[in-house]
Amino acid sequence: MKVVIAIDSFKGSLSSMEAGKAAGEGIRRVYPEAEVIIRPIADGGEGTVDALIEGMGARPERVVVTGPLGEPTTAVYGVVGDNTAIMEMSAASGITLVPEADRNPLLTTTYGVGEMIADAAKKGCRRFIIGIGGSATNDGGVGMLQALGFDLLNEKGEPVAPGAKGLSELVSMTGENALPILSECEFYIACDVVNPLCGKNGCSSVFGPQKGATKQMIEDMDRWLADYATLSKTVNPAANPDTPGAGAAGGLGFAFLTFLGGRLQPGIDLVLEETRLESYVKGADFVLTGEGRLDSQTVMGKAPSGVAAIAKKYGIPVIGLAGAVTEDAGVCNQHGIDAFFPVLRRVCSLEEAMDTENAYRNMADTTEQIFRIIHLTQY
Repeated sequence: MKVVIAIDSFKGSLSSMEAGKAAGEGIRRVYPEAEVIIRPIADGGEGTVDALIEGMGARPERVVVTGPLGEPTTAVYGVVGDNTAIMEMSAASGITLVPEADRNPLLTTTYGVGEMIADAAKKGCRRFIIGIGGSATNDGGVGMLQALGFDLLNEKGEPVAPGAKGLSELVSMTGENALPILSECEFYIACDVVNPLCGKNGCSSVFGPQKGATKQMIEDMDRWLADYATLSKTVNPAANPDTPGAGAAGGLGFAFLTFLGGRLQPGIDLVLEETRLESYVKGADFVLTGEGRLDSQTVMGKAPSGVAAIAKKYGIPVIGLAGAVTEDAGVCNQHGIDAFFPVLRRVCSLEEAMDTENAYRNMADTTEQIFRIIHLTQY
């Protein structure tokens, strides 16, 4: 029997590979000789770097960068081979780095993201895979660009201030002093947001409130970003603030598209491509996937739906495992997950359920019972 396991992390509990190892242990209790292949999986959001470092032989790199409010923070990214860097913008400019009481998109900057990129480029990386979910920022990527040597200046010819408030000062920009090495770099951006840069569906209106923006801030930032987009045409005449994903991460998507030639892709598609999951799935008898919670959103580009889609290309049964299953999760059965199971085995507190040792045991024990049923059906 060949079983391929690709389970997304149970955030705060099990990493992708830990969840896979636990499921594999359960399978081998029933089928000791089974060929069990465990692959890392993520959808481009939080945990993607950890999954790919753990499962692809990437080496972690640490660099001290400028945090979202200007404080030093240590960001971790992964390097695969000699020239591919795997990053999450949230490592440098994520919302979890800012206490709720201090969240203010007028002040938060993406400068640290640029410092991460510059560090990797100086170490030989020319291919970048970057997840841009979970940002604390709304600066249009201006901070990142400044860290990469772009000149974004106020009327005095000085660099604009950090954060979205810097956009209000912006009167000129040029890439003449940008790091020359950027011309050799390719940027693949894991982005599941289709919002434009500006307007009622733009980043300020839709995501600003969760980053601490007031109604007045939203109005101001939306206007400033529109002016920024217009000015960007002096550097790249093809700049288009209406491109789907331009509003991702407070306009960071726009900066990648406009100034760095970035390619925006759904996170799960990018991760599946990089991990070559399809090559492992071929010929499997079963595929196991899952995530912390299975619900109706699982089929909207989340990791388990991507895994199931590959398995169904080859007619392979797919079993889903989750920490919790909601009432609307039945839609997963219509999108390639043939059966799914919560791994929680008794009534307990959330803290107990998320304890790593408990979660590992629950995953192994539940998987064992599933494969005992499979064993019975073979006789």
